[in-house]
Amino acid sequence: MDNNEAIGVLRIIDANANRAVEALRTIEEYVRFVVNDAHLSQATKSLRHRLATITQLVPLSDRSVARESQNDVGRNLTTTQETDRDNVLAVVTAAFCRLKQAMRCLEEYSKTMFLDAAELFEQLRYDVYQLEKMIINASSTDERLGRANVYAIVDGQGDNDEFSRRINELCAAGVDVIQLRDKNLNDKVLLERALLLRKLIDTAECTPLMIMNDRPDLAVLSRADGVHAGQAELSVEQMRRIVGVDSLIGVSTHSIDQVKQAVIDGANYIGCGPVFASETKEFDKCLGVEFLRQVVDETTVPAFAIGGIALDNIGKIFGAGFTRVAVSACLTNTGDVTAMVAELKVALEPDEIDVG
Repeated sequence: MDNNEAIGVLRIIDANANRAVEALRTIEEYVRFVVNDAHLSQATKSLRHRLATITQLVPLSDRSVARESQNDVGRNLTTTQETDRDNVLAVVTAAFCRLKQAMRCLEEYSKTMFLDAAELFEQLRYDVYQLEKMIINASSTDERLGRANVYAIVDGQGDNDEFSRRINELCAAGVDVIQLRDKNLNDKVLLERALLLRKLIDTAECTPLMIMNDRPDLAVLSRADGVHAGQAELSVEQMRRIVGVDSLIGVSTHSIDQVKQAVIDGANYIGCGPVFASETKEFDKCLGVEFLRQVVDETTVPAFAIGGIALDNIGKIFGAGFTRVAVSACLTNTGDVTAMVAELKVALEPDEIDVG
């Protein structure tokens, strides 16, 4: 490579390193100050620092000598798209476009002079793709989950009439989500219940979201709105291949590390708990409201507190910063489902609760 080409490569690396770090800073400011998401902020900051470390493999002194900002022929070249930003998410989308293009240029041109850096730029490029998925997913909360705050979990027990009565009560009461969860039914009966649930929701005046627990295959067959999985079930990626891009995917989380992983994997929402002892499911230990506070500090992905939640402790849930709950026993143990759902919703509204 002659001197002219070497200087050109250094200019390319210098320009794209600057472009990439500027894009990452633009993205970082968004997730920090607009989304207010600590996990995404840390992930973006980490990529920015890694980029700076890799770029040091191309000496700054050499890049500075080759830099010709005043004589750059592209300095005054602009397009209308460069000034078209309808909202802050459009700013972030444009930043990711610049970032991905810059990373490819850094990788390809580094191969001519700085092979070690090229390999690291390639690894970082794939991590940028993952970061974009995480941020777009967190920033584009499905409208179907926007105001959902009472999530009912039901089993498939009883005959068709009994099951229908329970579902109709929940729909009339105004629950936002109904999940069908039953480990005791065989596949044939469980699918029958799922199909009946779909029919009952579709014909109700109020139509909650329908979620299948653990079974993406039955979610597809019953036309459910989504599927929910525990830590021992299929991954988000595996379920997505079955249910498609339009289905909601929820994940149960029992630690901050699991919360972070669910966000990385692209879950549409998470269940967090068990907060208190549950009548419907046994756990080794309860995590308490401190776990909920950690979740609120960590992510903005829609999160439902779960585990032993009732009117006598929902104030603690709200006090920890949660406005969404998943409930089962408190709905089956009441004589007035409509009143119970109404009280839960009031308790989860700002300025309506005494957290005592």
